[in-house]
Amino acid sequence: MKSITIKGSERESVGKVATKALRNAGAVPCVLYGGDQPVHFSAEEKAFKNLVYTPNAHTVVIELEGKSFNAVLQDIQVHPVSDKVLHIDFFQLFDDKEITMEVPVKITGVSPGVLLGGDLRLNTRRLKVKALPKNLPDYVEANISELQMGNKLYVTKLVVDNYKLLHPDNTVVCQVKISRAAMKAAQEAAKAAKAGPAKGKKK
Repeated sequence: MKSITIKGSERESVGKVATKALRNAGAVPCVLYGGDQPVHFSAEEKAFKNLVYTPNAHTVVIELEGKSFNAVLQDIQVHPVSDKVLHIDFFQLFDDKEITMEVPVKITGVSPGVLLGGDLRLNTRRLKVKALPKNLPDYVEANISELQMGNKLYVTKLVVDNYKLLHPDNTVVCQVKISRAAMKAAQEAAKAAKAGPAKGKKK
């Protein structure tokens, strides 16, 4: 999995006044959990641009005055009106401990059902995976090459490599639904087939 480096500074004061001052200065207060003690730090808001405003999943290298920590984003608080990042929680990674995180779904292949006019619906855009840090995937591949009209692709059909998918077996990743145009064409074909024999009946 790709990694983003964020350079910050440890916070000595974590009260409301200090936190407000940080935000006013264009910085984001953060906490790193998972180690022996939580680490409070801050970094410039623009440092999180490629981490927060993207559909991709990343691990993070947090650099704090000579110290370095590997982590993943755990929780983020955003202002409901301005979309300004208010606070971020990270969770520290260790090489020998599995971690759980969400990664995007990447559609591959061409569906025969779509070629016939069906609509591809992506039911699950992100999937929760569990793996050692070195095995975390950038995305989970969903191959739709065998999806006919009306078919669904379940999570059990996905190919996984050195990681686990934490979803029930009946989770639908995507499906090919019959489009209105295809449904209308099928109805008209059925009507024509039904009407055909009737014309040929003997009087």
